[in-house]
Amino acid sequence: MKLNLLFFVMLGCLPALLNLKVAQSSTLPKGFVYADQVIPDIKVDLRYATKHNFVGMPIDGYVQPRFILTDQAAHALKEVQEELRTFGLGLKIFDGYRPQRAVDNFVRWAKDVNDNRMKREFYPDVKKENLFKEDYIAAKSSHSRGSTVDLTITSIAATLNDPDLDMGSGFDLFAPKSWPTNLEITTEARAHRMLLQILMRKHGFEPYPKEWWHFTFKNEPFPDTYFDFPVQ
Repeated sequence: MKLNLLFFVMLGCLPALLNLKVAQSSTLPKGFVYADQVIPDIKVDLRYATKHNFVGMPIDGYVQPRFILTDQAAHALKEVQEELRTFGLGLKIFDGYRPQRAVDNFVRWAKDVNDNRMKREFYPDVKKENLFKEDYIAAKSSHSRGSTVDLTITSIAATLNDPDLDMGSGFDLFAPKSWPTNLEITTEARAHRMLLQILMRKHGFEPYPKEWWHFTFKNEPFPDTYFDFPVQ
């Protein structure tokens, strides 16, 4: 696919509302790539393009389940995949670039305290009205800058329906059990989390202390820009 390199129109109203610099475009901006074209054998389970997420429905801005990252982050992630491939393992992606409109969707959902259809799986021990206070939901996300990824480790030969390596909790579980250093999980799961962290750090990614699956490329090219082009 030939990418349109003509880029984005800056919004004027949203920065005043959210104190963000936001860029909007209907095409893939310069500096972004479809990461599965950089890493052809990576597995993609883009949860926010489906109903299997904490909202319980596809999220605004996810038109197609395409894995998008900045070029630098995608090539760094390729190095992680190459190390894992030696052992018959590989990465599975839950999310990459996330448009600002998707984050806005999360914020609207969080304010509707009566919608708890996915509570049992994703936030069983947290009251929905506390999701902001406990930092599970926020008005902006590093994902919208294009260099953050949510991922796990799986067998390179696995299908999307096969189990991944045990990480001690599911993706997007809002609970201390999801913190990378939590000691309430099994020794095996702690070892798997350590493997993921070691490899991601080695190739330039920093972990988030409350989510074992969340990593941001340290030298991200757009550290101050929150994009809003759709995932398609």
